[in-house]
Amino acid sequence: MSIYQKIAAIGSKYIGKDKLFKYGFNLSPMYRRSTGRLTEVSKDLLHIKMKLPLSYKNRNYVNSIFGGSLFSAVDPIPMVQLINIIGDEYVVWDKSAQVFFKRPAKENVYAEFTYTLEEVEEIKADVEKNNEIEIIKTTFITSKDKSIVYCEVRKTIYVATKQYYREKRKRRTEQKR
Repeated sequence: MSIYQKIAAIGSKYIGKDKLFKYGFNLSPMYRRSTGRLTEVSKDLLHIKMKLPLSYKNRNYVNSIFGGSLFSAVDPIPMVQLINIIGDEYVVWDKSAQVFFKRPAKENVYAEFTYTLEEVEEIKADVEKNNEIEIIKTTFITSKDKSIVYCEVRKTIYVATKQYYREKRKRRTEQKR
């Protein structure tokens, strides 16, 4: 269990899971370095909004937001969001990412991360049926009014039952012997 998981387990007893998610991310050193900030987190964690302000900390040689800042500001959210939505019976890992830079971002940018209840139930049903699945979540980094897309990030996320994942790892270990 990571330090973040321990804080979440204890902290969620005293403040809402949504507030803990928002302030936990915004205060954690790994996320602060991205210069992104979560601005809204719904009570059920199904909808999250992020702002990445243009600043001296993320401005590149040509005065736009550094591509690494664009990616790192959105990278952890879909996986951690899903972990907190579907519960402890599942293993959830980032498997891969594709980043498509559309145009230079020379203003504050925004992103939204959404799971629907139907999508969560479908993920659980697919994992129940197949033991493990991969899903793709796409995030668009846009202007405030969403009229300009600066970057598109596609994350492939692996989801399995903990029991299946343990058995799979055990089989791999035995095969290596």
